[in-house]
Amino acid sequence: MRTVFDWISVILFCAIALTLLHRSMHPPFRDRIIAYLPPSIGCAGANWLGNEGYHIAAILILIASAAYYHVVLDPLRDLRGGDR
Repeated sequence: MRTVFDWISVILFCAIALTLLHRSMHPPFRDRIIAYLPPSIGCAGANWLGNEGYHIAAILILIASAAYYHVVLDPLRDLRGGDR
């Protein structure tokens, strides 16, 4: 892990994975697994682009992945007690 893109993409991916694991432990699991794929692929793509020198594209993809995670997967839903 040598670049800032490595760190940020791994941190975001860990948040996505922990959300999936947390929700899968508390039945009923209402999320679709496929919903976790776009931000995960975004993390990998942004990391690769950032390491290749395409910094603007990498930053935009990381922002889009984080926004998707926040809006679609709604990580705070469990804390609010909501059930979508």
